[in-house]
Amino acid sequence: MRELPKTAQAVIVGGGIVGCSTAYHLAKLGWDVVLLERKKLTSGTTFHAAGLVGQLRSSANITQLLGYSVDLYKRLEEETGQATGWKMNGGLRLACNQERWTEVQRQATTAHSFGLDMQLLTPKEAQDLWPLMQVDDVVGAAFLPSDGQANPSDITLSLAKGAKMAGAQIFEDTKVLSVDVEKGIIKGIETSQGRIECAVVVACCGQWTREFAKSVGVNVPLVSMQHQYVVTEPIPGVPKNLPTLRDPDRLTYYKEEVGGLVMGGYEANPLSWAEDGIPKGFHYSLLGSNYEHFEPLMELSLGRVPALETAGIKELINGPESFTPDGNLIMGEAPELKNFYVNAGFNAFGIAAGGGAGMALAQWIAKGEPPFDLWPVDIRRFGAPHFDSDWIRTRTTEAYAKHYTMAWPSEEHESGRPCRKSPLYEYLKADGAVFGEKLGWERPNWYADIAQGEEQRDIYTFARPNWHTPVGREHAAARSSAVLFDQTSFAKFTLKGPDAVDALSWIAANDVDKPIGTLIYTQMLNDHGGIECDLTCVRVAEDKYYIVTGTGFATHDFDWISRNIPKAMNVQLVDVTSAYSVLSLMGPKAREILECVTRDDVSNESFQFAQARKIGIAGCPVNALRVTYVGELGWELHLPVEYASTVYAALHEAGREFGLRNAGYRAIETLRLEKGYRAWGSDIGPDHTPEEAGLGWAVKLQKNTAFKGRSAIEQQRSHGIKKMLATFVADGDIILSGRETIYRDGVRVGWLSSGGFGHTLQKSIGLGYVRNAEGVDADFVLSGEYELEVATHRVPCTVHLSPLYDPRMTRVKA
Repeated sequence: MRELPKTAQAVIVGGGIVGCSTAYHLAKLGWDVVLLERKKLTSGTTFHAAGLVGQLRSSANITQLLGYSVDLYKRLEEETGQATGWKMNGGLRLACNQERWTEVQRQATTAHSFGLDMQLLTPKEAQDLWPLMQVDDVVGAAFLPSDGQANPSDITLSLAKGAKMAGAQIFEDTKVLSVDVEKGIIKGIETSQGRIECAVVVACCGQWTREFAKSVGVNVPLVSMQHQYVVTEPIPGVPKNLPTLRDPDRLTYYKEEVGGLVMGGYEANPLSWAEDGIPKGFHYSLLGSNYEHFEPLMELSLGRVPALETAGIKELINGPESFTPDGNLIMGEAPELKNFYVNAGFNAFGIAAGGGAGMALAQWIAKGEPPFDLWPVDIRRFGAPHFDSDWIRTRTTEAYAKHYTMAWPSEEHESGRPCRKSPLYEYLKADGAVFGEKLGWERPNWYADIAQGEEQRDIYTFARPNWHTPVGREHAAARSSAVLFDQTSFAKFTLKGPDAVDALSWIAANDVDKPIGTLIYTQMLNDHGGIECDLTCVRVAEDKYYIVTGTGFATHDFDWISRNIPKAMNVQLVDVTSAYSVLSLMGPKAREILECVTRDDVSNESFQFAQARKIGIAGCPVNALRVTYVGELGWELHLPVEYASTVYAALHEAGREFGLRNAGYRAIETLRLEKGYRAWGSDIGPDHTPEEAGLGWAVKLQKNTAFKGRSAIEQQRSHGIKKMLATFVADGDIILSGRETIYRDGVRVGWLSSGGFGHTLQKSIGLGYVRNAEGVDADFVLSGEYELEVATHRVPCTVHLSPLYDPRMTRVKA
C-alpha cells in the first residue's frame, strides 16, 4: 500500500460520488487534497443508487447546482477517458389529476423562470416519448430535454480519475480513527494507516456522516432510510434513449437499464434503518429484499407499465440511503467547528446533485464562501430540535413519505410536533390558532373562528385556501384597529463587551453607534455586498446590544456574527432566545391600548419610531421596541417568559374595547407585501445587495466608517446595478406564490421571489428582481410593460418601486 502523505491542505473523508466530486473540484482549484475511503470507492451507498439526474428544484440556485452536474457529466468522459454511462435522454413527469396538473404547470413556470426548457405535453405526446406506458388516466405531462441518467459507479470513478489528474491523492482501505482538534482548531487526522497534518476536514461520508461529525461536536441531522427498486430483464420495446419517467401520483419512477427497466418509488410508509447505529464492516452491502413492503409500489406501477407484469425480475435492490428532515442536502462549514465542512444527506438524489455539490463546496472551502446563495441546503438552517436523533427520524420519515406527494403552497410538516412552545401556546390554541412550525417552534399562522364553525386546520389547495378569509379578517384588524402577534420564536442575542460598538460597526452595514435606547435596522454584508443577515439591533448600554432576527435564522445569524467579530476585540455574543417572549402589538389603536396598561409615556413625542425603552405592564418589566414589519403603528414587547401570560391577559383586557384580536404569521406576510418589506431567504440574501434591494438608505456610506462589504457597495454606487427589486400587482383572481416568471416588454427578466394577496388592495402582490445585463435603474423598471407567467399562462401586471400602502397618507395603489 502507498504511504500516506504527512500533510495536506484538506482531507476529504468518504469515497462516494460526493467525496470524489469535491476532491475533483478542489484539486482543480490548486489545493493539495487527500481523499480517504475506509473500504472501496462507491462501496457505501453510491454503488446501489438508481442514477436518475433531474434538475428542477424550487430554488433557482439549487436548480443551477443540478444544472452544473449535467454540464459536467456531458464532458467528463472525454476529459478523463473513463466511462460515465451519461445519457441526456430527457425526463418526463406525469400528472393524473387536475391538482397535479396545476402543480406541473407551476413547476413548468418555475423552470422557465430559471431558464430551463420544460415543455408541457398531451398524454399522447408523452406516450410517444415513452411507448411502454398506458395513459388512460394521464391529464398531461412535463418534459425536460436536458435531464438524463448516469451509471453511479462509473461516474464516480471518472470523477476520481479526474481528481488524480489534477493532483489529488486517493487512498482506499484507509479508515479515519479520529480528528485532532486543539482549542477549536483542526490539527490533523489519525487513520488506520497513519497521521495526516491538515487544517481542513470535509465529511462526505453519506449515512455515516452524522456519527463521524458527532465525534468532533458537529451536528448533522440525517438518518438512514431503506429505499428499494426493482431491476428487470430486457423488455421488448424499451429503447436505449428512453427518457427517465416520474409518476408521482403512483409514487414511482423509471429509467432504462440494459434494455430493461429500473422501477422504484417513495412509499407512504417508509422504513428507517440502523436506528441503533450502522453495523461495522457494512460496505458493498445491501439489505434483504422486502417484497411485501414493495408490493404496493409494484401494483401501482403495473397500472402504468403493463409490461412489468410479465417482465423477468433480475433483482429487488434494498439499499439504505441518508435522508434529512426537510428533504434537502446538507452542505457548508459547520457552525460548531471552523474548517470542518459537510457535504452529505442527499435524499436519493446524490447522483443528480453530486457534480454541482462538489463544485459548490470546493469553492466554499477554497474561497471561504459559497459561489452563490445556498441557503436552502446550508447546514446552518438547522438548530435546537435537530440534535435529537429520534426527532430527526420522525420528521425525516414524514419528509421521505412526501417525496412524491403534492407540494402544496404553504404546506406544514405534521410530525415531531409540538416541540418548542411559547408560554401562550394553550391560550392561542383555545382562541382558534392554527399553528405552523419553524425550527421546532410552534407559531400561530392564523386563527379560525371556532364559534362560526371554521375548521381549526389547514386545508391545502392551489386555489384560495380555507385560511384566506380568516387571514383577511386579521389583516383588516391590523389596518383598522389592532392585533397581537405572538413572536416569541424570534431569535434573540446579546452582544456585550468593551468593544461591542466597534465590533458591530464592522459587521453591520448601518450606523449602530447610536445613543442608548436607539433601535437600528441593518443588514450584514459579505465582501461582495450581498446581504448575509437582515435584523434589528438595540443599543441597550454603552457596551451592549440586543439583537433580534428571524426564527429560522438563529443558527445562521449567530454564526455569521460570531465569525466576523475581529479577533482582537473583546466582546461576547450570547443566544438568549429562550429567555424572552415577544408580543407584537400592531395597528392604529396600538398606542391607546398600550396607554391603558402602562404608566409610562408612550406618546409619539416621547416614544418615537426606532426607539426602545423599558416600561412596566401589570407588574412586569417589558422592553418595548417601537418598530413594525406590517406597516402600522406598533411595538414589539420583549419580556421574560415568566411574565408572558400576565402581559398577554392585560393587553387583551385593555384591548377589548378597541377591537384587539390575535393574528398570525400569514397575516404578517400579506401585510408586509403591501408595504414592500423584504424577507431574507426569499427577497434578499447573499446574492442581493442593499442597492439592488432598495435598501441603500440603510447603509452608512455617508460616514467615514469601515464595515464589511463597504467597497462593494461603493463600487455599485459608482457603476450601477444589473437587477432591482420591484413590486408587481396582478388581478385579485390570479394566485401568486413566488417563482412566477417576470416579462418586461415580452422579454423574460426574472421571477417573483415571493407572492401573496393584499387584503387592503384586494389584489395579488409579488416581489421580484428585474434583471438586465446592460444595467437597471428606476426609469428602466418603471418604463416597461409587464406580464407574469402564472402556471404557464401570461397575465398583465403593474410594477411599483414604492410601497403600495402608506397609513400616513391612507394611500392605496391599484
